[in-house]
Amino acid sequence: MNKTKIFQRLAVSAAVLLAGCSMIPTYERPAAPIATDWPALSATTAASATTSNDVAAADIEWQEFFSDARLRQLIDASLRNNRDLRIAVLNIEQARAQFQIRRADQFPTVGAAMTGSRQPAANQGITSVYTAGLALTSYEFDFFGRVASLKEAALGQYLASEEGRKSAQISLVAAVANTYLSLLADEQLISITRQTLATREDSFRLSKLRFDNGVSSELDVRQSESLIEAARVSLAQLTRQRALDQNALVLLLGQPATGELAVALPAGKGLADMPVMVDVPAGLPSDLLTRRPDVRQAEQLLLASNANIGAARAAFFPRISLTASAGSASSHLGDLFKSGSFGWTLAPQLFLPIFDAGRNRAGLESSRVQRDIAVAQYEKSIQTAFREVADALAGRATLGEQLRAQQAQANAEGVRYKLSNLRYVNGIASQLDLLDAQRSLFAAQQAVVQTRLAQLQSQVTLYKTLGGGWKEPGEAVPVANAALPLQP
Repeated sequence: MNKTKIFQRLAVSAAVLLAGCSMIPTYERPAAPIATDWPALSATTAASATTSNDVAAADIEWQEFFSDARLRQLIDASLRNNRDLRIAVLNIEQARAQFQIRRADQFPTVGAAMTGSRQPAANQGITSVYTAGLALTSYEFDFFGRVASLKEAALGQYLASEEGRKSAQISLVAAVANTYLSLLADEQLISITRQTLATREDSFRLSKLRFDNGVSSELDVRQSESLIEAARVSLAQLTRQRALDQNALVLLLGQPATGELAVALPAGKGLADMPVMVDVPAGLPSDLLTRRPDVRQAEQLLLASNANIGAARAAFFPRISLTASAGSASSHLGDLFKSGSFGWTLAPQLFLPIFDAGRNRAGLESSRVQRDIAVAQYEKSIQTAFREVADALAGRATLGEQLRAQQAQANAEGVRYKLSNLRYVNGIASQLDLLDAQRSLFAAQQAVVQTRLAQLQSQVTLYKTLGGGWKEPGEAVPVANAALPLQP
């Protein structure tokens, strides 16, 4: 082998050595501990789940999913003012800054420095040394990838905070929508209760009149009076619940509901006025790995923990650092900047840990345990996501039929009440039959509203659990390993 080839190989080896090596373990995504399909799917739902993979919930923007203009206005206001979402954004900025700090550690820090020292000399005099110029302080040659591993860990934390912001936005959009639906249900239940109260007051007046004329007993009057007070109790409870739901919505909005937002609040409207929301395909359980920001957040934290193992491994190997300076040097301060006073220093240092009382070994063990914890948290996030979607799909599959049956029951109770009232007015039926019909009709009407609320909120929950609600118009998909610009 000639000298040229030997020199080329030595040059390549030196370049590889200077580039550093990585002690980070090879990452393999843990197997998803979930079934390959959703449980208890009907034939229609199963077909939708397996054939509609071209469109997913995460691809449907919330502006498209919610067709109610009032609700869209409220969601937009919450995204601009909600404090929880603002904290999530600030966490991103903090994690980004930490990543930039770790990345800057890979480069030498050069600055202007001026030093002076005076110390006793052997001849009982004083030796003085003054320097001024550029200095490089303790730059570490990352031969074993310790600094690079810390940078990768910081990058994982940064990307995890970005996914955390998306999760916070999804939760906020769903919370505003569900609270808005609750307010619509409150308004409708209050309207039903007021109508029921008016009907019972009419029945009470009729019972009082029959009692005054000796046709009925005082028992009938007291039964009617009891039903009136029960309706008033329900009205007070619902009025209080509406106030609580409105307070919860104001907190989500992050600002007082005044001006345009006050107009957007549901007043005098019910769930029947709510436009139909877009039906989202369920897709496959494996889609959760790429569509759910909270699952991706857990994986980024797992990658960060994996990178910390590399840094802990590198701590066992020598650490080489360099301190250097170049500029003017003189034994007299007044001669420091005169010509011919140029000087330089070069002070490399190699540190090899020999005895540290088990500190490095404990650090490696701690990083491995932290990685195992991150794996468990990642797997749990997948299982939680699977359960949430499965629950929402179960609601979509059954609440529609429940609402149909509940509405049919309410219609039947309405007819029953009319017939009972007609028979009571004509003296054929007893007041007990009329009061029982009133109670049954009121309960059936309330059940219809509550079931409709559950159905609509189930649609919102399914959209949320499938990862919808965070994609913004014109938002570019972030590249996980894209280089971030250095900030001054």
